[in-house]
Amino acid sequence: MNSNPIRVSKLKQSLWLDNIQRRQLKNGELAAMIKRGDIRGMTSNPSIFHAAITKSDDYTDALTTLAHAGHSAEDIYEHLAVEDIQAAADLFRPLYDETEGGDGYVSLEVSPYLAYDTEKTAAEAKRLWAWVDRPNLMIKIPATQPGLPAITETLANGINVNVTLIFSQSRYMDVMDAHLAGLEKRLQAGHPIHGIASVASFFISRIDSKIDKKLEEIMRQEGQNAAVAASLRGRLAIANAKLAYEKFKEVCASDRAAALKLHHAQMQRPLWASTSTKNPAYPDTIYLDELIGPNTVNTVPPATLDAFIDHGTVRQTLESNLHHASQAFEELRTVGILFQQITQELEEEGVKAFEDAFTALLKAIEEKRQTVLA
Repeated sequence: MNSNPIRVSKLKQSLWLDNIQRRQLKNGELAAMIKRGDIRGMTSNPSIFHAAITKSDDYTDALTTLAHAGHSAEDIYEHLAVEDIQAAADLFRPLYDETEGGDGYVSLEVSPYLAYDTEKTAAEAKRLWAWVDRPNLMIKIPATQPGLPAITETLANGINVNVTLIFSQSRYMDVMDAHLAGLEKRLQAGHPIHGIASVASFFISRIDSKIDKKLEEIMRQEGQNAAVAASLRGRLAIANAKLAYEKFKEVCASDRAAALKLHHAQMQRPLWASTSTKNPAYPDTIYLDELIGPNTVNTVPPATLDAFIDHGTVRQTLESNLHHASQAFEELRTVGILFQQITQELEEEGVKAFEDAFTALLKAIEEKRQTVLA
């Protein structure tokens, strides 16, 4: 069978599933997807767990047991999440072993309430890593300014890291620096660095969603800027990722990376996240079709994965039309949109969205807990 995901894998890109559900873990559906080669890893976040726990009865029995044992809502969430992550990691473990740590990872996010607290984030990463106790776990840490030293510390502790909520190329450079610094720190302490994996999750569709709104405001005005704005819709997110990939290749070719590779270091792969299409005017597989390239990951929601399997286009696209990517940013400046301001707002909104989802999740669990104990 030569399905689209398998063809993508042959181009050295890995598709991961951006979803987790207990039912899939138990009924063989996830195992079948792995066996078919549809997916090579999995990511989760507070929004995903909120949907999984509140929109199904998959967790009722476990939640009831934990509630009667006297656990708080947050304790119950952690127990449920860790159980799911452990089960998923075990299903991916053969792939992890087969690829010698190249794939087969499952990601669990630190509490979004800690996004601006370096020390607590690093401590939380250690605690969750020890609790899950799977070598193919990745701890998700947001790429906020306080998150950067936590990323370095976590990697120095020998823990795999998925850096999340990256929007700008400048912050991506900071993330790659934090990754290298973590491996260097661990090496200087006399510890091995082989087998420590990391991905840098670049958020894609949210960029177009936010910029397109500003472009549409400009389009409503008359003049040359309106025409330029119209031509820029739906282009910036892909352009941003393509230019970020060029920076990734530069870092991989650096002396600093070469020194770490002598000790069998894995380079931190770019991961394209938020790749479902938000605008119905755009093709539903655009953020997969246009971002295929070696040594990358694309984490995909179920509906987008189904669409890609059905009618996606597989060819190396990530390194094509780089001139057009640079030109798009030049044109964006000419119409007066400041990209750095956009990406800072997106980071803050992303943290807030995860905080809100986590708060809603804990509230829903507390309501279920109270019902059980009534």
